Amino acid sequence: MDHAVSLVQTYLQLNGYFTSAEYPIIASARRYGVRTITDIDILAFRFPSGLPTVPSRRAPQGLNLSEIDPGLGVPPDAIDMVIGEVKEGRVGINMGTRDPEVLKVVIGRLGDAGLETERVVEELIRSGCARLPNGFDVRLIAFGAFPPGAPVPPCRIISLGHVLDFLQSYVHKHWKVLRHLQFKDPALGFLMTMEKARRGHAGRRGEEGVEIVASPQPRRRQHQSETPMHRRRQR
Repeated sequence: MDHAVSLVQTYLQLNGYFTSAEYPIIASARRYGVRTITDIDILAFRFPSGLPTVPSRRAPQGLNLSEIDPGLGVPPDAIDMVIGEVKEGRVGINMGTRDPEVLKVVIGRLGDAGLETERVVEELIRSGCARLPNGFDVRLIAFGAFPPGAPVPPCRIISLGHVLDFLQSYVHKHWKVLRHLQFKDPALGFLMTMEKARRGHAGRRGEEGVEIVASPQPRRRQHQSETPMHRRRQR
């Protein structure tokens, strides 16, 4: 998986989304074959009731999962579907992601719009967000390290720097709980390693965390005639 996509996927998951990365859009080809039209970098799906209740004083202390990043613009009262485009460089949205036929397939996977599919796709391309007849919201979000170098279509833009700040703040804030866990997620696992290194830096030995340990000097062997009494007499 692309490093930037992995970072964004972790960011969305910590904000309560179910995610699918590098989702292929497949079309039929000749002779009963298939071909991949494009890949959607991130598909994400979130329920509004996913927030936990306010913990009581008797409840065990754990992770606070109710801290949603306001930069995501999560709708509080609707199921939210995100079609994400991720770039390691400048923000941008590929033509394949905005292809009406591709968007029809994606919307069909996440929530059937029925007879209003054409209307939903047109609205999504025109404004970057749309509401399906069943009340689901679908939005286009572009992630990238640098500002766009060319005009981008209507969408929400979130920088990778913002994503990284959120993840580092999350790890730092919940360190007492997270440090006891093991992570298979590559992005979160790497951030945990960075946090361990940062905290270990405060107790470093030697100059700038570099130290050379010399081999111990061999001890002088005691001669058989050198009894404790003999040594006292020599003094």
